[in-house]
Amino acid sequence: QVRVVESGGGLVQAGGSLRLTCAAPTSIFSVFSADTIAWYRQPPGKLRELVARITADRETNYSDSTKGRFTISRDNGKKRAYLQMNNLKSEDTGVYYCNIIRHGSDNWGQGTQVTVSS
Repeated sequence: QVRVVESGGGLVQAGGSLRLTCAAPTSIFSVFSADTIAWYRQPPGKLRELVARITADRETNYSDSTKGRFTISRDNGKKRAYLQMNNLKSEDTGVYYCNIIRHGSDNWGQGTQVTVSS
């Protein structure tokens, strides 16, 4: 089981920015470097949805609703991944989860709340 810790959520006004961090503090650097990391979110009353993903080769993909506003990145040396969120909208509100995919298995964090006020 991989320990996954998210942080950086909060309350922000529409048009503002937040940066979320996903940390894998107990992982070995070489193992983390091979992981695929994905950010998901769950809006109130809705299903969890993919926001962005980055592979070990740093290939990225985004949902249509976040493309151009969000940027996913990773720092293997720090065993962290980030989600930079700009021009936030009220519909971005939700609990954001980091999923570290290791050897084909999902490893989820506890989530961090993002609330965008209009």
